[in-house]
Amino acid sequence: MATIQEKISALVPEATFSESGQLYVTVPDAQWHKLAKALHDDKESPYDYLIAIVGADWGETLGCVYYLESTSTAQRLAVIVQTADREKPMLHSVCDLWQSANLYEREVYDFYGIVFINHPDMRRLFLRKDWVGYPLRKDYNADPALNPIRLENEESYDTSYSVVEKEDGTLEEQRPVIFTPEQYVVNIGPQHPATHGVLRLRTSLDGEIVTKIDPYCGYIHRGIEKLCESLTYPQTLHFTDRLDYLSAMQNRHALCLCIEDALQIEVPERVKYIRTIMDELMRISSHLLFWATFCMDLGGTTAFFYGFRDREMILDILEETTGARMSFNYNTIGGVMAALHPDFQRKVKEFCRYMPGSLKEYHELFTGNVIAQQRMKGVGVVSREKAISHALTGPSGRASGWACDVRKRMPYGVYDKVEFNEVLRTEGDVFARYMVRLDEILESIKIIEQLIDNIPEGDYALKMKPIIKLPEGRYFRQVEASRGAFGVYIESRGEKYPYRLKFNTPGLMLVGSLDELTRGGKIADLIAIGGSLDYVVPDIDR
Repeated sequence: MATIQEKISALVPEATFSESGQLYVTVPDAQWHKLAKALHDDKESPYDYLIAIVGADWGETLGCVYYLESTSTAQRLAVIVQTADREKPMLHSVCDLWQSANLYEREVYDFYGIVFINHPDMRRLFLRKDWVGYPLRKDYNADPALNPIRLENEESYDTSYSVVEKEDGTLEEQRPVIFTPEQYVVNIGPQHPATHGVLRLRTSLDGEIVTKIDPYCGYIHRGIEKLCESLTYPQTLHFTDRLDYLSAMQNRHALCLCIEDALQIEVPERVKYIRTIMDELMRISSHLLFWATFCMDLGGTTAFFYGFRDREMILDILEETTGARMSFNYNTIGGVMAALHPDFQRKVKEFCRYMPGSLKEYHELFTGNVIAQQRMKGVGVVSREKAISHALTGPSGRASGWACDVRKRMPYGVYDKVEFNEVLRTEGDVFARYMVRLDEILESIKIIEQLIDNIPEGDYALKMKPIIKLPEGRYFRQVEASRGAFGVYIESRGEKYPYRLKFNTPGLMLVGSLDELTRGGKIADLIAIGGSLDYVVPDIDR
């Protein structure tokens, strides 16, 4: 059986290889799509999951790092593709192979100006059409006069831009139509309760039936990845709590792990236990908020108060130790910021005894309601294969039968020392996504109960140098956040600032799947489907 390196070398002799925690292969763009298709269709180990596309400016070249995984063998591979043309940079699109590449490539275009050949929709994704320049390029002109604060509304365009490669190899510019004048288009958002944040969905309707959704992101974009380029590694930490604020603990855990991997440091065992417990409390808190708001989206107002009542117990526990109820800022490089509160263990155990009874109450109140079930069952169905192609990780992926839990696939913290079930369902509909989250609450309680009385003694943090410099190289780490796989990419040039820091969040892919999940359904189903995906807009608008 040929190794992946041998297969790539046979297909692309010009490929070069390097190791940095995993295998990296650099290939010319002219060979990239051919290689991507071969990797995607490989019979022994098909790389069917596109984890992330990381745009980068390496000075003389622009390009992307593609992180791929075979879901059948758990093998991972990173592919680097570059272009030396900084005036009109172009790379070949792979959105025909992985549907997740659709928005990933648009994001890269938005911030680096790289046009992806054969991509059907090369519009900006986060920034206005009239934005001047590409902010994540190293030669970006940040003069405020070029991009003043514009108070007028941005005009909506019903045509896009695309560069298509013809059979003879020549390139042709096209203007694909997004919506025709005959289509009836309405706005869901940007200010709308069911968008779960400031998100705009241009939606075409045939009567009550959804025919197409065109998402508009960026209303609360903060340029976090750009800011990180001028901050030290400890200074970058506080941004993680402000992405998905319902995954604050897990997000910060991921960044700390990535930095600790680069520094080759092992945190104390006590820290691993504390971080794991905090991650699971965060997950329960998130799922409770999901249940409360989702039920309200479907008309179950009473449920909102039940969910917030129980979530309050977790916030009280977290506040005693961290001093905060939302942006906890608890994990730090080499440990955690503070010792556990004296009442922490007692209150956590009380909550673990209390919560299963509340879950039974939830099912009696809402899950078993015949109207609720009619709104959920058979609605917004996505297959396992489509979930993988769209990179729908977390509860949304597991509801379609995809065993994608990072805690199981690549354990971190002390997840390898505890017993818990990866909650899977096969229906792939709204009800399945709903049930996975409620069942995961019980599994999180099971994890916490195994750890809470066994937290080892020791330091809660290592003593770190005041100035942290990572060795030169590329580093990538994932954790299982509340909504799915959350990844951190760091490229270091040996300085105290990251050369490139990328947060690979699950929210963008959740929104990217909306069009396919809602087509042919009623507009009321859009609300149910969006709620079941449980995206959080600050997680998208980084």
